[in-house]
Amino acid sequence: MELQVGGRTVRLSSPGKVFFPERGFTKLDLARYYAAVGPGILRALRDRPTTLERYPDGVGGEWFYQKRAPKGMPDWIPTAHITFPSGRSADEMCPTEEAAVVWAAQYGTLTFHPWPVRRTRVDHPDELRIDLDPQPGTDYADAVRAAHELRSVLEEFGGLRGWPKTSGGRGLHVFVPIEPSYTFTQVRRAAIAVGREMERRMPDRVTIKWWKEERGERIFLDYNQTARDRTIASAYSVRPRPHAPVSAPLRWEEADAAHPRDFDLATMPARFAELGDVHADMDDHAFSLDALLELARRDEHDHGLGDLPYPPEYPKMPGEPTRVQPSRARRDRTP
Repeated sequence: MELQVGGRTVRLSSPGKVFFPERGFTKLDLARYYAAVGPGILRALRDRPTTLERYPDGVGGEWFYQKRAPKGMPDWIPTAHITFPSGRSADEMCPTEEAAVVWAAQYGTLTFHPWPVRRTRVDHPDELRIDLDPQPGTDYADAVRAAHELRSVLEEFGGLRGWPKTSGGRGLHVFVPIEPSYTFTQVRRAAIAVGREMERRMPDRVTIKWWKEERGERIFLDYNQTARDRTIASAYSVRPRPHAPVSAPLRWEEADAAHPRDFDLATMPARFAELGDVHADMDDHAFSLDALLELARRDEHDHGLGDLPYPPEYPKMPGEPTRVQPSRARRDRTP
């Protein structure tokens, strides 16, 4: 069948294929969902190199991340040339129209993972993205408590403002629009500074410990989500879980009362029709990270707190500490 989206015709094959057996949602339901929230998800993806998380046979089938622009992609969808930490590079799709999102849904894309850059400045992020990830023994309510303190930290260091959203799981994401004048390394350094300040204020509730064995029952602020080629699911993305949840933009006053299961492929279109995109004004702002970078400098100068480990697939970075798991390091030192 064919769908009309923003003046484009998008062809949909096998529209009745069931993608979410638990709820009975089909490929057509997925495509219509993305058409319904089109202005919102396009705001989150516009001009951003975007990795596609594809499930051609639905959530019960095999899946993969598609980083390179798919073959046969329409010529009206532009691309950007991006470089990975390994030194390899690729051309990734950069949605500029709502129809591009529906086109990707035709190929089983559930979740969109945009880089925090625009295609005109691929080495300079324009968003600081904070991922509050509940560890075993914690839940969404714990993430909300951490997010409120995070809001205070952001305001205190540079008058920054964050826009919260559910992750689609148990966690919360907070996005801060920033001036595109910083490198990935600087943005990651700012995220580490935020995490350390959060640890000082909520030591029993928040951690930035990279090794899982050290985190305990706390919210993990995943600073490495700001490293090059690490991405976070976009607002309005459908997540690959049986009940078809979506990553839902929130207003701060909604965070306490909301629950991640409130927002799914069936309920979000009605919310969007009533409220529109509650993060629509994000692009009207661009904050400086200078105050956070100064905090990072003081942490290192006054307390000896330098860099933290990168993910294992990254090349060794200057000033990075060892990536050896603490318990293994202790075993290796034992005679």
